[in-house]
Amino acid sequence: MAYDPGKYDLLCTHVREQTAAVAAIVIVVDGMLGSGFSVQAPPDVADRLPEILRSLARQIEASRTERRPD
Repeated sequence: MAYDPGKYDLLCTHVREQTAAVAAIVIVVDGMLGSGFSVQAPPDVADRLPEILRSLARQIEASRTERRPD
């Protein structure tokens, strides 16, 4: 799962290397290989992933709420 290569690991490597990032997460919905994800992160970042993803989810929810008409 999060600590083993995912079906989109090559794409995740490309994203991480091209952005010179310490870590990368690629999430694909209904892609060529189906839905899946790949994570490349050092242990200290990987350990924080659940909270990072929860924070991201809250940001997405907030931005959707802001755009809804009254």
